[in-house]
Amino acid sequence: MAFCGSLFILNLYFCINEYSHFSRMEKFTTILKQYWGYDNFRPLQGDIIKSIAAGRDTLGLMPTGGGKSLTFQVPAMTMEGVCIVVTPLIALMKDQVENLKRREISAAAIFTGMTSDEIQRVLENAVHEAYKFLYVSPERLATPAFIEKLKLMRVCLLAVDESHCISQWGYDFRPSYLKIAEVRQYLPDVPVLALTATATPEVVDDIQEKLQFSEKNVFRKSFHRSNLAYVVRTTENKEEYLLRILKNVSGTSVVYVRNRKRTKEIADFLVQNGVSAEHFHAGLTNQVKDARQLRWKNDETRVIVSTNAFGMGIDKAEVRSVVHLDLPDSIEAYFQEAGRAGRDEKKAFAVILYNNGDAVKMRKRVSDSFPGKEMVLKVYESLANYLQVGVGSGLDAVFAFDIADFCSRFKLPILITYNCLKILQQAGYVDLTDEQDNSSRVLFVVGKDDLYKLKNSAEQEKLIHVLLRSYTGLFTDPAYIDEDVLAKRLGWSREQVYEALIALSKDRIVQYIPRKKTPFLTFTREREDSERLVLSKEAYDDRRERYVSRVKSMLDYAQEETNCRSQVLLSYFGEKNTQPCGQCDICLKNKENTVSDDEFSAIAKQIFELLEAEPAVITSLVRKSGLKEQKILKVIRFLLDDGKLVEDNFGRLKVK
Repeated sequence: MAFCGSLFILNLYFCINEYSHFSRMEKFTTILKQYWGYDNFRPLQGDIIKSIAAGRDTLGLMPTGGGKSLTFQVPAMTMEGVCIVVTPLIALMKDQVENLKRREISAAAIFTGMTSDEIQRVLENAVHEAYKFLYVSPERLATPAFIEKLKLMRVCLLAVDESHCISQWGYDFRPSYLKIAEVRQYLPDVPVLALTATATPEVVDDIQEKLQFSEKNVFRKSFHRSNLAYVVRTTENKEEYLLRILKNVSGTSVVYVRNRKRTKEIADFLVQNGVSAEHFHAGLTNQVKDARQLRWKNDETRVIVSTNAFGMGIDKAEVRSVVHLDLPDSIEAYFQEAGRAGRDEKKAFAVILYNNGDAVKMRKRVSDSFPGKEMVLKVYESLANYLQVGVGSGLDAVFAFDIADFCSRFKLPILITYNCLKILQQAGYVDLTDEQDNSSRVLFVVGKDDLYKLKNSAEQEKLIHVLLRSYTGLFTDPAYIDEDVLAKRLGWSREQVYEALIALSKDRIVQYIPRKKTPFLTFTREREDSERLVLSKEAYDDRRERYVSRVKSMLDYAQEETNCRSQVLLSYFGEKNTQPCGQCDICLKNKENTVSDDEFSAIAKQIFELLEAEPAVITSLVRKSGLKEQKILKVIRFLLDDGKLVEDNFGRLKVK
């Protein structure tokens, strides 16, 4: 009887557990449908969400376009408190915040370039649970001001995007990411979700160790893309070959090049040859970038020619080709960019156009990326003089930084200077954000009730009305605005909108921060005397060695002649014992040179007939046969090894 009772309780326990699991997934699916309009999760999304819901530290390896953001956004919507999202990509951060707001989900962001008042206001609101999601750049996460407010927040989840940045073995290591682990001590019961699109096995282990996972817990999807054909073509005329590709492969395309000037040159070349194309890079205004991206997404423009600035957050599924005219620095970067082709799972092509000059350029990149240590010290000293930061001061000071002006004043080469600053960043002395296009921001500094009591001019009333109708949350958080959009809705010029906003700002009705496009530089340590500056082995020598190794892997891939390209890529990311893809240029070449049994018999017969007529050297025999060289050579080698053919003293073949 006791056994039966125990069995009943056990069955009841499993039934309750199963029901609880089912109802929880049902809740997640309901939220997915309600806010994002999807009926079901993709396989890996569901697994990651279940792991997070169970309170487990989780690492999700999801390829580009795999829907990473939903793996933290959906479960967080069922939890009490705010979800903190760490990401280095400020443009993506802003984009996700706006997307969430459009879905009527409260969200805010903190990043370099915001005023201290703006940061303080967002943090206060987060403490009072005004947001479901708080996006933070890693540099801001570990500041004393943030930590103080963090202690007062109810946090439900810590999501770390681009988590490979925490690993010194990774291709995009950022020292600021190491601060994330320090924050965990204030969030003892809060699970961490780390996300990345590309990571080698050693980086996977390193991410979990650096983020202090309680146990190893990785969800990964194979990097194999059955619909994507990887191709490398060696050519001295890349532009003409690009045209040939675009004529043979229909549909939209992304063409990647290394520098901004070249984006326009290639786009102009395509247009002159009848291909609809536009160029794209980080130096364009937000308005121009958004317009070009939209035209490409809507198939009004067929080809986007871009630096690596194009791609983050792009969800166009039906891209038929991605072409690289220049090699990226690493397999990781290449895999991410190439992976933007064929997300609809239909046939697509990832093509590299290569020539011997690329190898020379890649080797030069190493010396440019890691200038001599004397040069790094010179840039540091010049920087401190330029920004007037004295020895022993400057900790956490943030400066809008014009690198072109800096280099001009101190007669320094821009590219090498930029890389010196990146080395100083790795060594922990400064932090340099990439160039940001900080859109204009507006916040009402008077309350709603007081606003309507003010005696404003008719023009001001009209602008206030359009502002309130166009943007939400203007009384609690600064909203990113577009003066061109307001001008269109008001029937004014952009200049009129600007002047009217300045007037409202002077009257202390709004706080208006006009758009500014600039990188920001932060001194993360007090300025050192240059003689005391230390570039550690980890910050310089080890990183240089790893960079050289990644460049070599990229060159090896481009120069590969025998192994399936898909297998080479999968092996790099730790996937062994895979099958040849059957569709890359090497697989097709190997297939073309494969000799079937019937072919072997026919070729052997023809060889015997020719040699019985007269002995011949191999080159002469190949020429006389009129057959494909690789195939006849394979048969000749076999017949020689099998003793059916022999060579005489003059190197001529004859039948034994």
